[in-house]
Amino acid sequence: MAFFSSSSAETNNTLVLTAASVVAVTMLVVRSVAQDYVFSGVRGIFCRFSSQLTMVIDEFDGIVKNQIYDAANIYLSKKISPSTRRLKVSKQLDAEKDFAITIERDEVIVDVFNDIKFDWIFTCKKVESKNVLNPRHLNSTLQSEVRSLELRFHKKHKELVFRSYLPFILEEAKLMKQEPRTLRIFMADFANIYRNLNDAWLAKNLDHPATFETLALYPDIKRFMVEDLERFMSRKEYYKKVGKPWKRGYLLYGPPGTGKSSLIAAMANYLRFDIYDLELTELHDNSELRRLLMALPNRSILVVEDIDCTIQFQDRRAKSMVGFPGREVTLSGLLNFIDGLWSNCGEERIMVFTTNHKEKLDPALLRPGRMDVHIHLSYCTPSVFRQLAFNYLGLKHHRLFPQIEDAIVGCHVTPGQVAEQLLKSGDHRSALQDLVHFLEAKRKEAQVRSHDKDEQLPNDDDFKVRVWRNFTPRRRGRGRGGCVITYY
Repeated sequence: MAFFSSSSAETNNTLVLTAASVVAVTMLVVRSVAQDYVFSGVRGIFCRFSSQLTMVIDEFDGIVKNQIYDAANIYLSKKISPSTRRLKVSKQLDAEKDFAITIERDEVIVDVFNDIKFDWIFTCKKVESKNVLNPRHLNSTLQSEVRSLELRFHKKHKELVFRSYLPFILEEAKLMKQEPRTLRIFMADFANIYRNLNDAWLAKNLDHPATFETLALYPDIKRFMVEDLERFMSRKEYYKKVGKPWKRGYLLYGPPGTGKSSLIAAMANYLRFDIYDLELTELHDNSELRRLLMALPNRSILVVEDIDCTIQFQDRRAKSMVGFPGREVTLSGLLNFIDGLWSNCGEERIMVFTTNHKEKLDPALLRPGRMDVHIHLSYCTPSVFRQLAFNYLGLKHHRLFPQIEDAIVGCHVTPGQVAEQLLKSGDHRSALQDLVHFLEAKRKEAQVRSHDKDEQLPNDDDFKVRVWRNFTPRRRGRGRGGCVITYY
């Protein structure tokens, strides 16, 4: 009986303790819910009667970059005050001088416009990424963090913000981007394609010295390129009027060493556009291609070099050299961004494709509206040699020039090969003499090849420029189409 009584007492105690625990937990839950309800109610009442308005500007609108966010980031970089407590500072190893300074999250920057105070706050929150990737659905994998800017101001200034303040920031950011700065070249960061589109490209400073003044190319092509770029940059309203995306496509083709990469660098230096170098062989499917291209900013140059070597286009399908079975990049996917519905996502862009063998490319890629200008970069000519001699040796005239020019006319030699010979010696006489010997050897080879194949050798007199317009019949003789520059 004593044993039974003791066991019953312990059981009763356990029941009492369990009930007490349940009651305590229930009270905590009820208190928490009540507090949340009261807090949300108070917050709702406060917001209802508050005179402040908060405008949230996310980094992306879906998968499209938010231009207001980018412009505000640039604009606010010059508005950091001494009272700011936390800053993010970075500097690349090859950066020339300035540090890159941005605000840390939850920091406030105060701006004054028309004597009105505006508070800007940078926010960043982590989000859980989905584990399942559906290549057909761009949002199937979410970005790992969402970055936003919050703009706070008095409600009565709402109309002014939309009418004047935000347009002012967009214009100021555009002017700030045009200020002298170190250009950058970007490569794709495939680890971040499905995390945050703003981190989809890795940057490095572009210190290429090429300009149209120093470029060793046939003079007519340099003259045409400058005029064509100027015309493109000044025709924003025209492109809008005719319903065409504000972009321009160039195809540079010819033997290796003829100056294709230098021409791209000269274009970037002239326009002050950053370069985005896209390596197609690293892509697995159209989804990755689309996300990378959607992350391109305005005022940029997209470059796809040696497209004939990196991807074989056949029957509008381009199988990636690396990837997974059943997943591939297609020509249709590329064309859809270049000249399809996706081409309207962004403006003021240059696209440059390079190839050593134009004949290997699908005609669908070459037509006007995709590759608007075709430029054939061929072998060295006397005029190109004179530019190289001035660039590398500082010479405009020398007694060996006529002999060298005669040898160049009689052989196939690229500007890159001539430049390599001029670099071998620090003494200009030795450099020119070595070049003479090199050209004589090449000339003998070219004569044998020309005799066997009945091949015409390059000459300045034969290198003429023709611009073809592919006109569509319209009234008053108007038309549209791309330009093709070819050399004879």
